[in-house]
Amino acid sequence: MHRRVASIDGESLATRARERRNRRLQEEFPDLPSMSVVDLGGTVDYWVRSGIVAGHVVVVNLGGAAGTGSTTPTWIDVVEGDACGFRTRSSFDLVFSNSVIEHVGGFVRRREFAATVHELAPRHWVQTPNRYFPIEPHWGVPGMQFLPLRARLWIAARWAWGRRSVPPTGPERDAVGLECAMTELVGPTEMRLLFPGSELWRERVCGVAKSLVAVSGGARGLRPVS
Repeated sequence: MHRRVASIDGESLATRARERRNRRLQEEFPDLPSMSVVDLGGTVDYWVRSGIVAGHVVVVNLGGAAGTGSTTPTWIDVVEGDACGFRTRSSFDLVFSNSVIEHVGGFVRRREFAATVHELAPRHWVQTPNRYFPIEPHWGVPGMQFLPLRARLWIAARWAWGRRSVPPTGPERDAVGLECAMTELVGPTEMRLLFPGSELWRERVCGVAKSLVAVSGGARGLRPVS
């Protein structure tokens, strides 16, 4: 799914945050160019556009969701699979996931996702938007994540800002409604519950945590933020 926040002064808040996050990823894992990485729920496009190069990346996603409009680099492979239950005989140095865990569908599925992360590699980087950031990041609506589902569906079906030029109609409207219902933002308490042995980095914007990243085995050795 394509998600972005509306641009501010020609450059989106999401893009700036992503660039800062990418720098932090490379600081935490300076040996990334020689590492074997499994990207749960990601896309080839993410790696191509980020400019980050790893030794080898296996992108795991449901059918058709991990494609790219450009040539896939030779160091990236795509595997069709469920990020909450991916199993393989291959070994990896790092599990990477960017803005996926909030879309898998409920706490039980998020717990399965976390178990998969712990099983696949000794180190991980799992990022998710912070539930308690004032603006819901997928629709750009303040406080939308705290509204009842019926209200969120109503907004998603009519709110075009930051996502498309006009509100969705027909089949697209149904798809947007499903995406809205499947989106459950995660807060720091749940992230600590799912990743109890990990450091929790809060990526802040104007002093407020915009994203949460569970990091295990990073070089900077941060202590969890209370």
